Amino acid sequence: MHTHIHTLVVVSYKIATAALGLPYTLDTIDIGLKLGEIVAERYRCPYFTELQPLRGEGLVFILLSVLSSELYSYTEEPEFALNRDNFEEDFRSHEDQFLCPTFLLGVFDECDTEVDVLHWSRHNIFLLYDMGLFTALLELLSMEIDNSQACSSAVRKPAISLADSTELRVLLSIMYLMVETVRVQTEDDRPEWREAREAFKNELGSPLYNGEPFALLLFTMVTKFCSMNAPHFPMKKVLLLLWKTILFTLGGFEELQEMKVRGRERLCLTPLPEDSIKVVRAMRAASPPASAMELIEQQQQQQKRGRRSRRPLVKQDSLDTYNERDPFKNDDARDEEEDPEDTDSGIEGEVDPLDRDVIIQPPPPPPPLRPPTERVNFPKGLPWAPKVREKDIEHFLETSRNKFIGFTLGNDTETLVGLPRPIHESVKTLKLHKYVSIAEVQIKKEEELQQCPLSLGEEEVEETPAEILYVGMLPNLSQYVIALLKLLLAAAPTSKAKTDSINILADVLPEEMPITVLQSMKLGIDVNRHKEIIVKAISALLLLLLKHLKLSHIYQFEVVSQHLVFANCIPLILKFFNQNIMSYISAKNSICVLDFPHCVVHEMPELTAESLEAGDCSQFCWRNLFSCINLLRILNKLTKWKHSRTMMLVVFKSAPILKRALKVKQAMMQLYVLKLLKIQTKYLGRQWRKSNMKTMSAIYQKVRHRLNDDWAYGNDIDARPWDFQAEECALRENIEKFNSRRYDNSRNSDFTPVDNCLQSILGQRVELPEDFHYSYEIWLEREVFSQPIQWEGLLQNP
Repeated sequence: MHTHIHTLVVVSYKIATAALGLPYTLDTIDIGLKLGEIVAERYRCPYFTELQPLRGEGLVFILLSVLSSELYSYTEEPEFALNRDNFEEDFRSHEDQFLCPTFLLGVFDECDTEVDVLHWSRHNIFLLYDMGLFTALLELLSMEIDNSQACSSAVRKPAISLADSTELRVLLSIMYLMVETVRVQTEDDRPEWREAREAFKNELGSPLYNGEPFALLLFTMVTKFCSMNAPHFPMKKVLLLLWKTILFTLGGFEELQEMKVRGRERLCLTPLPEDSIKVVRAMRAASPPASAMELIEQQQQQQKRGRRSRRPLVKQDSLDTYNERDPFKNDDARDEEEDPEDTDSGIEGEVDPLDRDVIIQPPPPPPPLRPPTERVNFPKGLPWAPKVREKDIEHFLETSRNKFIGFTLGNDTETLVGLPRPIHESVKTLKLHKYVSIAEVQIKKEEELQQCPLSLGEEEVEETPAEILYVGMLPNLSQYVIALLKLLLAAAPTSKAKTDSINILADVLPEEMPITVLQSMKLGIDVNRHKEIIVKAISALLLLLLKHLKLSHIYQFEVVSQHLVFANCIPLILKFFNQNIMSYISAKNSICVLDFPHCVVHEMPELTAESLEAGDCSQFCWRNLFSCINLLRILNKLTKWKHSRTMMLVVFKSAPILKRALKVKQAMMQLYVLKLLKIQTKYLGRQWRKSNMKTMSAIYQKVRHRLNDDWAYGNDIDARPWDFQAEECALRENIEKFNSRRYDNSRNSDFTPVDNCLQSILGQRVELPEDFHYSYEIWLEREVFSQPIQWEGLLQNP
């Protein structure tokens, strides 16, 4: 029985190594043997029933997925065919032991399209999960992480290459494909697959692996790599697997929205005014104005062609919500509506290209007359419902009472006696748009628990996947955050190579460096792509953590946020955007014919320097656009409602950096850039606001309004000095109180009720030492009978 299981696992594992395109050496054979021993020991029965679908449909190469193209570097591409040949040779030696002697050899010969590869990989991944393969892989991964010999040899090597991470790449690649394939749900999934998905999700999110969830093992790999103790770890694969694990166990943005809705229902709060995901999807991108250089070039071209118009400067509705021009508006109307800032170039200082809202072009022809029924109907109204906080209403009433009646009533928001009628209407409008967040309820409840720890009793904490992950991360949270930011800095395109920086290219550099120009170009594209994928994984990982922890408890979110701020995350993100962002968004660091599984299904064309320079035909690199949006959202979460962190944006001169990012014509990215500009406009001065009226207009059109937020004028700046240390220290104190109350068991013992009942105390059975029976009479005489008792003292007042 052991032989059949051992052979099944060894062959399956070698198929996996062949499909993954990894070096098939004695080391991988040893891993296959270890895997067989683990499974044979754990499952002491043959898998005859599970082998039937394999025999009936053909054992195709497992663990292949269209979603896995970023998992492999182009340096690994030559190994696919080599490993297929190695598998075929090794399979013949096991053919007499295997239960099904007539297998087709290799998915590259069986599958003609990538769809077929995906179908068969999905089938076999669910099969292998049902056989307990993931648990065996996890034990092997733990062995490789603790392999001190491999770590010490890697530390001593002057240059680390792809060959140093063979075993780890095999394990991480298989685990990534299992997590990613099982995570994605399709319409034609079988009922048993859906049950397996829920079981796998609970397994990954529960503390089943040495008392902690699986994600913590990967976090440990990240910190070990960044501390230079294991430079051979393939960080790209670790980060991708960590991101997909958290995405699977905690849920994506749509699951977050559903969880928020259910959370508000449990707290009896008003429903969300809108679905933010749907609102953002419905937004349309705005077109930024032409730059000064583009204006000059257009004017020169028109002069060469001899086309001179009566009015060469035509207003452009730049950064408009719908980016449409009213066909019924004639030139005269444009002349009447034109601002002085549209044509005035005498503003002090340098005029940013985004401030220029004119383009040079011939005057448009008069629009054709159409019946009124064919008028273009534009959507009306702002995309977001306005919100008001409770403290905003309190502040408004406090100011109004001081002005009209000369005294205040504290936090009373109901009494309106003595206030004029317009104030009554204003308060009514503010209360109509009042929004209480889950975070505000959590903060209020935490204050009550801190003030009354005995009367309110112990808090019941739901063991959600986010809560379990936070508890596991808490002891080493600072190390995890610093390690992720180190990797983000090393992968940023604006970072310069330093001798003391960490090497994130260990799993992309070949053993032999390129010797031809074509090989150098290919490796350069591979390295840039490698860095882009690392940035993508880290940005998505951090954003998911922040959003889920904020929903779990606001102080869990604040812990991670403060660690990020203290580790200089804000200037790091600004440094990331301080580049030619359009070049980064439109970068073509990909070779489509080398992407997996295209490269193993189709014939490989001959690569030339011209084809590598041309890149793919996509207008944008969606990977980089995704990363930029994630980083902007992280920056928004770190600075929202934090005055001191907003001032950091001002001090680091983020406004021109963020304005350059508005050139990217993508609605979601523009939205989060405008949010960051909105929170600091009041601190940038009147001249900046005057010179950037189009940006101010875009903020009004796209960003949610707080009804009494003075963001566009900044009249209360003098009353709010920048005291970074005091604000962060106060937040830190609240965080420490929260963690101590909820997670410090030693502190909670001080509040354990004391039993003062004489009967219950005397009824308890106490274990006494053996020598007590010999010495208790002496103890009574010395400690009780010989001590005088002042009985009258008990009757006196203390």
